[in-house]
Amino acid sequence: MKLWPGRGAENLSMMTCFVCYTFWCCKSRSLTATVWRNLNPFWGEEYTLHLPMGFHTVSFYVMDEDTIGHDDVIGKISLSKEVIGAQSKGLDSWMNLTRIDPDEEIQGEIHLGLELVQDGIRAGLHCHIIEARDLAPRDISGTSDPFVRIMFNSQTAETSIIKKTRFPHWDEVLQFELNDTKLQDGQSLALEVWDWDMVGKNDFLGKVEIPLDCLQKASQVKAWFRLLPLGKTEDDAGGKLGALRLKIRLVEDRILPSMYYQPLIDLLIESVTSPAEVDDTTPLTMLEEVTTVESRQEVAITLVKIFLGQGLVIPFLDYLNMKEVNQTSDPNTLFRSNSLASKAMEQFMKAVGMLYLHEVLKPIVNRIFEEKKYIELDPCKMELNRTRRISFKGSVSEEEVRESSLELLHMYMSDTMDSIVNSVPQCPPVMRVAFKQLHKRVEEQFPEPENEDVKYLAISGFLFLRFFAPAILTPKLFNLRDNHADTRTSRTLLLLAKAVQSIGNLGLQLGHGKEQWMAPLHPFILQSVGCVKDFLDKLIDIDNDSVAEAHHRAIFLPSVTVKEGYLQKHKAEGQQLLPRFAFKKRYFWLSSETLSYAKSPEWQVRSSIPIQRICAVERVDETAFQMQHMMQVITQDNDGQPHTMYIQCKNVNELNQWLSAIRKASIYNERMLPAFHPGAYKSGKWSCCLQTERTVLGCSRTHSAVTLGDWSDPLDPDAETQTIYKQLLQGRDKLRKKYLESADAETAMDQKEKQQGSGSQTDDMKKSRSFYERRMAAAARLLDVVQDLERAHLAFERREKEEASNDILPP
Repeated sequence: MKLWPGRGAENLSMMTCFVCYTFWCCKSRSLTATVWRNLNPFWGEEYTLHLPMGFHTVSFYVMDEDTIGHDDVIGKISLSKEVIGAQSKGLDSWMNLTRIDPDEEIQGEIHLGLELVQDGIRAGLHCHIIEARDLAPRDISGTSDPFVRIMFNSQTAETSIIKKTRFPHWDEVLQFELNDTKLQDGQSLALEVWDWDMVGKNDFLGKVEIPLDCLQKASQVKAWFRLLPLGKTEDDAGGKLGALRLKIRLVEDRILPSMYYQPLIDLLIESVTSPAEVDDTTPLTMLEEVTTVESRQEVAITLVKIFLGQGLVIPFLDYLNMKEVNQTSDPNTLFRSNSLASKAMEQFMKAVGMLYLHEVLKPIVNRIFEEKKYIELDPCKMELNRTRRISFKGSVSEEEVRESSLELLHMYMSDTMDSIVNSVPQCPPVMRVAFKQLHKRVEEQFPEPENEDVKYLAISGFLFLRFFAPAILTPKLFNLRDNHADTRTSRTLLLLAKAVQSIGNLGLQLGHGKEQWMAPLHPFILQSVGCVKDFLDKLIDIDNDSVAEAHHRAIFLPSVTVKEGYLQKHKAEGQQLLPRFAFKKRYFWLSSETLSYAKSPEWQVRSSIPIQRICAVERVDETAFQMQHMMQVITQDNDGQPHTMYIQCKNVNELNQWLSAIRKASIYNERMLPAFHPGAYKSGKWSCCLQTERTVLGCSRTHSAVTLGDWSDPLDPDAETQTIYKQLLQGRDKLRKKYLESADAETAMDQKEKQQGSGSQTDDMKKSRSFYERRMAAAARLLDVVQDLERAHLAFERREKEEASNDILPP
């Protein structure tokens, strides 16, 4: 999902805009960065969210952030799952914001039981109102006072009112009489949920309309039903509220059991571990043939994860790089295209090197954001009226601005390069070995003295041009910062990124560009070239055997801290909660093995929670502690007893990041809970559902599958192989056509051999025939595997349809 510019609203003062987007059913919520004082904000942010199959709607709310008081809602855009899914390539368009209608802001589900009762003479419908969950908060307290109203057969009945809860339990049966001894065709039951108000009219919480045809097959049903809005036509205000450009794509897959994907994984592995000849056609080369430019990045990261999981990421990258290098005759064009090899190396660095990147660049990036220095070298862009603080003499000249900018930029460049060239010990060993193999392949292909720099450029082209420089230019996209830089800071980052890029190019392109105003930096750039070469020599000075690939079977390495930072914690113990001040500031570390914390980063004594004991990680309602941005980590001890630790984050984005990170670390735990309490247990009852039993089953579904997609996603071999299968399925006709033509060529060769006699075959003809045979065999095996997977998907689809047709429960 990508968020692009917002189009200005009419008759509005300058605003501080950000976007909040929500996925209903799983109640996942995230925020973009805030763009300050702008009616035409640009975000350019891209998000991937992993969601359960049952989500219904995605809504985008454009907000005006206020320093004091609540943020104002400018407008929203709501897209149903069906609308998004109807476009196979996704939606990419401007959409007008609509006004917010409280009756349309509906959430939650209700649990009902329906039973058709007959006693021979009379018949009736019994509606068992059991409970509801995650209702919208309508009262200022953050809760509601819900009751249910049911209309059926010209009769109306209501439940009792449950005060101050979004998770009411009624357990009431409402009875309705039938005019006949059986239901009429097409009859339905209408249910509405309302929030009772002592003063004024009641607030609408949602409705359900249930066709009663389901009772024709069975006398009773019980199910959860999603609450729906009234269905009013949304008013887009004629564009007066502004518009938002969105690019959003829904990827919905059926993931088969692992056994069905193993043949395809075996073929991919065989390409890397048993290549017969350098020019041979393999499943990997055929995959690249059918991969489009738009999907190449997705295929690259998928392959990187597959081979990480197999412990073969180094041979995989070496195979692609060797192919790329051997097919390149001009060293100046090496890895300059967006080939599969280039994309795979780029995604590999993000997958295993992001923590390394943060350690190297985050201190200097944070400093630039905090200092907000004015730096400009381009005379055409200098704004002298904004630079008075440089001098107390009043106005300043271009020369003074240039000297001050050069001094600051030299300082930033020096600190950045010192951090990079001294980072060899911090660089992940698997990255170093990958670069070592790349260095070797390039040196073998271009051994001439005049190409001495090519082996360095191959590595620096990835490390500096595709890793360090982009992270400096857009630190938010690499999670180095929570917000985008302002205009002044962005310019500083751009100049620094240009300098780092020139250093990565070993200064070979200096003086050839149009930006001659960068010339004052050339001496420093040229002086840094020697340091970069020395750094790269040290980087690849590593023994291949020292890297145990088995340790890279997951993105989360046991010894690596995935996330860390200060949080407020409180452990719920005893029968009553402690006062609000019981929350303690602690420094947290998350790895694949433990969630640990201490008083400070330097504190020697740490408390640790084993990851395998975590059984839920969920949000906490604001009303539980009257505090925002709260989450809870629920664990079980050896005796199976649950324990809850409440944690407060500093903002909603940090909350989302911690939720996602801990869920990813614990995603394969066996004892995950199906439900949880979003409130807290105090005064002898749960604040969410008002249940008095402390150990009662949770009133809201857990969301362990709802995570943010990023570099730290855990490996999922089945889902990853499904992605590769889809690419091959889309390109199957192209492969079939190409290799059928090869079969025709082979037939022609056979006829030629018969005419000449078998004894007259030349060595070239034998080699050519062998090449065609190997190519045909590889293509036939791959296409057979794709066909087997297609048949398996069709069989599962037929089975699902049969089960659905036999299911008496309504959707």
